[in-house]
Amino acid sequence: SVRLIDHMVDEHNIDINGDMLKKVKEMIVASSEHASLRSMHEKRFLYDIVANGRNGIDVDKFDYIVRDCRACGLGCGFHFERLLQTMRVMGDEICYRAKEYLTIHKLFITRAELHRTVYMHSKVKAIELMLVDALVKANDHLGIASFIHDPAEFWKLDDSIIKTIETAPDPELKESRDLILRIRRRNLYQFCNEFAVPKDRLEHFKNITAQDIVCSQVSGGVALKEEDIAVSNVKIDLTRGTNNPLGR
Repeated sequence: SVRLIDHMVDEHNIDINGDMLKKVKEMIVASSEHASLRSMHEKRFLYDIVANGRNGIDVDKFDYIVRDCRACGLGCGFHFERLLQTMRVMGDEICYRAKEYLTIHKLFITRAELHRTVYMHSKVKAIELMLVDALVKANDHLGIASFIHDPAEFWKLDDSIIKTIETAPDPELKESRDLILRIRRRNLYQFCNEFAVPKDRLEHFKNITAQDIVCSQVSGGVALKEEDIAVSNVKIDLTRGTNNPLGR
């Protein structure tokens, strides 16, 4: 994201002074391990707007939660407008009225529900895995991975890459085309099973691997190999593990 900001400023000759540009980029990475706390000593609350590492309440969540609920035809019980109208800066931190407790709680609940019912849905995961496989198989021919090193090329990597692969006659892209055709025809990777780990076993539960599945096969059936299996270990909470994010 930071490199894209630099590219946009240079490409479009945006008139912005160096200090302001530096602050914009720092706001983007404020909650990451790359953040520099020394550069955030002045008006620290500004760095909680985009990516809030202190309590997780930020405009990034406001944006994608409302957008994804609308795109999926789901009702959204979270209304960020209420928070924007009443938030105040106190003690160099963005604060909210106590009466907005339920509104903020709905933010985290809605996020968790989106992960549970949309982002991690078996069909969504199947399509995601198939698209990844299609892109990986097409990479040697199209050099897709090299785009990440050049912001001028990276921003062009949108959904149109799928149509490019789908309509290209190149024999090198046949496997990728076949996978995309399977997606179009809803001939998706088969979902096998899921297991919800009991809360009292979460702390010491180890992630399941494809090798675990292969080793647990019952003889006499179809013999699966590790490369035939994709395992998703998913942990969905309110962003603070077992802790209440509103307890901050």
